[in-house]
Amino acid sequence: MKQSLQLKIGQQLTMTPQLQQAIRLLQLSSLDLQQEIQEALDSNPLLEADEEHDTGAEAEADSRESASSNETSENASDQDDNWSDDQPDDHWNEQIPAELTTDSSWDDTFQHQPAPAPTRDDDWTPGDNDTVEDSLQDHLLWQLNLTPMSDDDYQIALAIIDSVDNDGYLTTSTEDLLEHFQQQQPDTFGDAELAEIEAVLHRLQQFDPTGVCARNLNECLQLQLQQLPEDTPLRNTAIRLVRDHLNLLGSHDYRTLMRRMRLKETDLQQVITLIQSLNPKPGGIISPDAAQYVIPDVIVRKQHGQWNVSLNQEASPKLKINSQYAEMVRRADNSADNTYLKNHLQEARWFLKSLASRNETLLKVATEIVARQIDFFEEGEEGMKPMVLHDIAEAVDMHESTISRVTTQKFMHTPRGIFELKYFFSSHVGTSDGGAASSTAIRALIKKLVSGENAAKPLSDNKIAQLLKEQGINVARRTVAKYREAMNIPPSNERKRLV
Repeated sequence: MKQSLQLKIGQQLTMTPQLQQAIRLLQLSSLDLQQEIQEALDSNPLLEADEEHDTGAEAEADSRESASSNETSENASDQDDNWSDDQPDDHWNEQIPAELTTDSSWDDTFQHQPAPAPTRDDDWTPGDNDTVEDSLQDHLLWQLNLTPMSDDDYQIALAIIDSVDNDGYLTTSTEDLLEHFQQQQPDTFGDAELAEIEAVLHRLQQFDPTGVCARNLNECLQLQLQQLPEDTPLRNTAIRLVRDHLNLLGSHDYRTLMRRMRLKETDLQQVITLIQSLNPKPGGIISPDAAQYVIPDVIVRKQHGQWNVSLNQEASPKLKINSQYAEMVRRADNSADNTYLKNHLQEARWFLKSLASRNETLLKVATEIVARQIDFFEEGEEGMKPMVLHDIAEAVDMHESTISRVTTQKFMHTPRGIFELKYFFSSHVGTSDGGAASSTAIRALIKKLVSGENAAKPLSDNKIAQLLKEQGINVARRTVAKYREAMNIPPSNERKRLV
């Protein structure tokens, strides 16, 4: 092959490191952004936190404290000068008496000042405020260690506790546990029977919380009912219902329940009320799910009849360039230190510019969303308008991918609650007058109709579709079913209740 040189003219889009950084910061959540800012502060000496936004009271307190300390230091220095220059020896001779009486004490002559007590910051050690929540297994092990039993039963109890999930149910059958012990320890449990496993399990089922170590929902509810006082009204009837007819109760077949248990409607209602007072997941009392906190990026308030949008300043701390290091960069030398400072100064400027661009874009998009969804803030979910990413992108003159990055994992604090920016985007459904209705508004209407229905004769999906059509919203029955399932609303046959 013959080598040759060729010239070509073309255009291509290059993602510069600065543009990549701006895009990456744009799609970060508030928690991730705080971590990114902290890493930038740790790695770049030219960046520092801007603390000039402190309140005036704090600044005034600091100035008073500084003036007080200066005055104290000046008085102390003047006093030191007097001690050192005027009378260093005679002054002590005048203060200390030549001879003390035998019945006097040191405090009678000299003022006693007790040593200051250590503050919380002085004696505080890391971990003092750390709280560790005990798991359900820890809670059961604590009760097991207080229960006298043989070594073999103790090993069986440990295996059962290890097989309990967070809801308090036993996930391994007693047959599998017996087979496990017979295979792992044939000398000890070779002749063991299933009754031994059942006996240990029965002892563990008496532990707190009530209903723990149950193998199914029927057994869990029975354990809780059995531990109620014997004089509880309809207690035995409730035990018989959850043991033999829980499936009929789950399907709301009340007629069959009354016929098979020979109960009147009022008695069945009391039994159902008693069962509903039980906890189907007893383990959740000991090991509740950890709360997930959300830091809003945007705050929406109504002031003087107008909805105002502002950024949450606490979500991202303010940064600035260190003026002292920036002054050192002005030296026109080529030393290694100056080159190091120049590089970090440029990185700091780009980082601050990317943060400003992120905040500006977020505020612009949030303001446009609020302007289009005024009815939602005034009326609630029923006033939500249909809106897609393209609508906002066209209004703010940005690409849809940018709007998608801005609205992902970003939250808005409003008088109606905290919502993700994605929440305000929804598909539309045609109306009878040729307009469009938001799917969020339709869900709110379905939820309103279901909440106001007759519990003895709940509305079917077809009936809900007809009611929506009367309001000018054309939706099919399957659409109603899809929206209902998305809101975790059971079908009409499962919503039926006794009056």
